[in-house]
Amino acid sequence: MSPLISTTAELQQLSAEVRQAPWVALDTEADSLHAYPEKLCLVQLAIPGKEVLVDPLADLHLEPLWDALENRELVFHAADYDLRLIFQGHYFRPAAIFDTMWAARLLGEPKFGLNDVLTKHLGITLEKGAQKANWGRRPLTARMTEYALNDVRHLHALETTLRDQLTQKCRLEWHRQICDQLIHECARADVVDTNQVWRIKGHDRLDPLGLAIMRELYWWREEDACRTNRPPFFVLSHEKLSEIAAEAAQKDSRTFRLPTFLTPKRRRGIEEAIERGLAVPEDQRPVHVRIRTRRLTRKEIARAEVLRERRDRHAAELGIDPTIIAARAQLFSLAREDTPESWSSLLPWQLELLRDR
Repeated sequence: MSPLISTTAELQQLSAEVRQAPWVALDTEADSLHAYPEKLCLVQLAIPGKEVLVDPLADLHLEPLWDALENRELVFHAADYDLRLIFQGHYFRPAAIFDTMWAARLLGEPKFGLNDVLTKHLGITLEKGAQKANWGRRPLTARMTEYALNDVRHLHALETTLRDQLTQKCRLEWHRQICDQLIHECARADVVDTNQVWRIKGHDRLDPLGLAIMRELYWWREEDACRTNRPPFFVLSHEKLSEIAAEAAQKDSRTFRLPTFLTPKRRRGIEEAIERGLAVPEDQRPVHVRIRTRRLTRKEIARAEVLRERRDRHAAELGIDPTIIAARAQLFSLAREDTPESWSSLLPWQLELLRDR
């Protein structure tokens, strides 16, 4: 029997079972390497005695599944990408999660990929050959199916082991705070700054005319990527886009060396984008955005060093990566006298370790 749920009747049955299950483990797969914009292609789900794959690409309404998953804790490994994917595509936000990757990090594991943690704590090593597969293809191959099921097959056993260890080390509350923050940060709508998003690698070497051309090229590439259902970097790389903008901005030249692999339609699209950029009036061309920050005073540098020493001492005592407590940039921000709000970005357990007692 296929583990792939692709009919309404199968989904309704699964949703009823999920409602009764004492625990649920979840993972997702998308087609970000093969399509644009990316979409949810597979939901891997484990409950006691069963691992299944739900097919969002079938003619299914997934609301019964999301309803069944509400108001309960879901087990993930490295949940940030999955949370963003299911919220942006389906507006589902879990009430609580247990992230086994963050549990491993809080326990001081230097390697916290799923395979690393499974091998260390359960003695299980997975075959990971389908990582870059096209999850939008149907039917799934046997290898893809097994790979996808393996991503949730052992999560409950792993969660049980790691939860016990976090409890023994009195870090379970720390983990809960991190997971709640993940849900808050990942399960919300993205806000795209249209004045910044096109400033890709290489834009800092362009003059205002070059920036005007790059902006037009960027939006042409976005449109072409959506039209052809291909990721933008498959259409034209950032580096090539900035090279074309730089050459086109040379006022003594109106011939552009375009890549030979371009189709006639794409070649015309690039040429038209360049012409639009060249036609932007001088007083309307974009300029470089300069982020001005003052240097830290000697007093602030000294305060940052005190915070670093305090952080590193606690990290050594706990046996964890110091950056879990606070990253280097955070320490500098905390040390500044004009950014007192930086302290509010810390979780309670991080604040407890860093504050002056």
